[in-house]
Amino acid sequence: QVQLVESGGGLVQAGGSLRLSCAASGRTFSSYAMGWFRQAPGKEREFVAAVSRSGGNTYYADSVKGRFTISRDNAKRTVYLQMNSLKPEDTAVYFCAASGSTNWSPPTSYEYRYWGQGTQVTVSS
Repeated sequence: QVQLVESGGGLVQAGGSLRLSCAASGRTFSSYAMGWFRQAPGKEREFVAAVSRSGGNTYYADSVKGRFTISRDNAKRTVYLQMNSLKPEDTAVYFCAASGSTNWSPPTSYEYRYWGQGTQVTVSS
């Protein structure tokens, strides 16, 4: 079992930056691929970014490529999402998720078994 707790959300002006963190419980963090998803009001949850177990491979939605960076520190059992050049359309609740799937598909939400409660990111224009 893995418990995930996100932090770092808040209110920021367009063009600003935030760094989200997701702290995981348990000793097997490095056995899980990790992802970030987001959900804006009235919209479906969408994939943002993901990182492989070792951290060696990263994946991004086209909408955030070049602006967001995902990373992980397995010793600290934490995954990060550095968000730069934020836009109002990035406003959403951001969730981190953990996948233990053997055939992990990074952008596929049902591949992730464990989810955090989410952290709100609001970008003002």
